[in-house]
Parts: sequence; structure tokens; C-alpha cells
Amino acid sequence: MNIADVIILSIIEGITEFLPISSTGHLILASNLLGINQDDNFTKSFQVVIQLGAILAVLALFWRKFLDYKLLSKLFVAFLPAGICGLFFYNFIKRLFHPHTVVYMLIIGGILFIILELFLKNKPSKVNSLESISYKKAFYIGCFQALAMIPGTSRSGSTIFGGLVLKLNRKIATEFSFLLAVPTMFIASGYDIYKNIDSLNTQNFLYILLGLFVTFIFAIFAIKILLKFISNFSYIAFGVYRIIVGLLFYFIVF
Repeated sequence: MNIADVIILSIIEGITEFLPISSTGHLILASNLLGINQDDNFTKSFQVVIQLGAILAVLALFWRKFLDYKLLSKLFVAFLPAGICGLFFYNFIKRLFHPHTVVYMLIIGGILFIILELFLKNKPSKVNSLESISYKKAFYIGCFQALAMIPGTSRSGSTIFGGLVLKLNRKIATEFSFLLAVPTMFIASGYDIYKNIDSLNTQNFLYILLGLFVTFIFAIFAIKILLKFISNFSYIAFGVYRIIVGLLFYFIVF
């Protein structure tokens, strides 16, 4: 991995982290096209750790939300399923970081998003504010998030999908997904650094710092654009995108 690779992957991470199209999946596919060794421990860690840049973007835009104790407690409840799964299945999850897995999950997720949006068309939502999300719904959304440990599924996609299933409106489902990303990605990144501390030499550390900065800048724009988009459109476009990208890479990877 060189500086150009770091910048390209960080731009991809910043743009895709909060879109329901799987940032990790795109990073794996992009790394495959760039000829980056997917079996290298630092490469896998880099793809996880630069998500911290996206976390900083959420904190910069929504810091006031984190002053609400009740909301924080709901985020903690929502984090638990993924946290427990990550702790016990870390090594198994790492073995899934492969282009084949991403292709399958992109296509499957895209189909499910289209079906869900067509099913929900013209049906009113029942949860129209963050305060109205119950602890039970928060936990269920967390269970959906746990599914996103499979590369290509999309953390934001899974939580937004879960929110829509539980009758949250699109804006609230999306905002809750943004906020839930903070504890989830912070702990996931920290745990990954702990597990792979031996692979972090001076050059790799500088690559991570550069990646965090680039990811932060592009994540800011991506969050603002997505919130404007979902105010006027459904997630069907993202479902179609997932299917198209998945099919394109199917012929490249296989």
C-alpha cells in the first residue's frame, strides 16, 4: 500500500460509510482492483480503523445529540448485539473479508432494500423523532446492525433497513444509524488496533493519520448530501446501485 492507495481508499470510505452500500465492501473491492494484498493484516486493519474519521464527522455535525442521556443509553442498548458478536466471532469475521462475500451481500442487500421500499410505499411511519425510539426498538435495530459484520452487507444499510422495518421514518432511521456508528466504530477500531498493534510501524501509523483526515472531510459531505437526498427520495436507488455494482464485480472477481 502506498500514499495514492491510502488517499483513494480513504475517499471511498468517507463517501460510502454512511450510505447503505457497504463501505467495507467497496474498500475490499477497490483494494482488489488496486492490487493491494487482502491477506495483509495492516490492510484489513486500515479498512477498519479509518472509520474513525467518519466517527469524527458525526461528532462534528451531531455533537449536541450526545448530550442527551436517554439517547446515549438507547445507543448503548443498540450497540450490544454487534459488540457481543464482534467479541466472540472476531477471527471468523476477519476470514469473511473477501471479494466473493462482498459481491453476494451487495446483490442480496440491494434486492431486499427494493422489496422493503416497495412494501412501505405510501404507508405512514410510526416513529418520527429520536426521542420516540423505545429501548426495545433500539435493541432490534442493534440486531440488524450485527448482521453488517458480514462484509458487503453495510452497517448503515442494516441499521437503516431495521429502522424502516420497525416503522421509523427515513430521516430518523438515518440519523439513528449515524449516531449508532459512533460507539460501534470507535470500539471496533480500538479493538482492531489492539489485536494488530504489532503491524503498526511508523509508516503505517502515518498512513492511518492521512486516512483519518481524508475520510473525515469526505464523510462530512456524504452525511449532508444523504440527509437531503432521503428528504425527497426513497432508498430504492441505493438498492439498484448495490445490484449493479455487485453484478459488475461478479464478472471481475469470479
